[in-house]
Amino acid sequence: MQGDIVADVCIVGAGYTGLWTAYYLKQAAPHLNIVIVEKEFAGFGASGRNGGWLSGGFSWSREKYEKATSRAGVIAMQAAMTGTVNEIISVAETEGIDADIRRTDELLVATNEAQEQRAKAMYAHARSWELTDERVGYIDAAEMRQRIAVDNARGAFVIRKVARVQPAKLVQGLARAVERLGVPIYEQTTVLSIEKGKVATSRGVVRAEKIVRATEGFTAGIAGHERLWLALNSAIVVTEPLSDKLWGEIGWYGYEVLGDAAHTYCYAQRTREGRIAMGGRGVPYRFGSKTDVRGVTQQATIDKLHKILTTLLPQTKGLKLDHAWCGTLGVPRDWCTT
Repeated sequence: MQGDIVADVCIVGAGYTGLWTAYYLKQAAPHLNIVIVEKEFAGFGASGRNGGWLSGGFSWSREKYEKATSRAGVIAMQAAMTGTVNEIISVAETEGIDADIRRTDELLVATNEAQEQRAKAMYAHARSWELTDERVGYIDAAEMRQRIAVDNARGAFVIRKVARVQPAKLVQGLARAVERLGVPIYEQTTVLSIEKGKVATSRGVVRAEKIVRATEGFTAGIAGHERLWLALNSAIVVTEPLSDKLWGEIGWYGYEVLGDAAHTYCYAQRTREGRIAMGGRGVPYRFGSKTDVRGVTQQATIDKLHKILTTLLPQTKGLKLDHAWCGTLGVPRDWCTT
């Protein structure tokens, strides 16, 4: 972007929120002049750094949503969220996006009595909201160990019809699809302020009738939005590729996305390259809503995630960690969809 421009719609942020908005809006109204402005590059933030769980999961408390709307409304939203899994896979196929997508289950394993009670309560709660056994389930210790040889596994809450993805590949592929539709993405363009009908950037002013702020974890960096969302940090470590012998000890042949029922939960996947990516909170907040120092994470966080990995899977104790990074996600103060 060089100088001032005029558009019908200006989207701030080229992560999943901004890109999906542009993708569907342009298809619904091809005549619209839509532009995207991005401080770094498409997928720089949480969209390109997350754990790769395509789950259609529900954010926070169904009961809180019910108070604001109705039980029927919450169930309809739940169904729509579940439907996003098939929708994203369909778009990836249509647009030729190779994002290492594999349909699988989500397993939230319990490794002590408290977690076991919590996991069983998760299952009962999901069933009470009309999720059938086609979508959710609970498996015992024997079946859990047959799937993945997690140490001290007592069982697991199962969410079915999810998928594993490589998030950076998905977001980059989506960005190319959006550009093919005729939506320019102005990267390396820092947004300084957002006002009604006007987005001031480091490269000029965008005037647009409609403005979509899709900045999530980086929202606090925009003037006037400093305290709107919590900038929550999360981190991931990735192992070296595992040998066939080691996979034989661990299992994980279903490529399930794996988490646990702890309060400070973890999230993991078996990658297409035969590595394990393990994520968790580490240092969850930096004073003053500071963001992620371009992905560089602390050694203490790396050590903590490595310990989680080797506690769940002691078979991995001899593995090297090839990669580590962190990222920032935006969290509403009540943890609910805004």
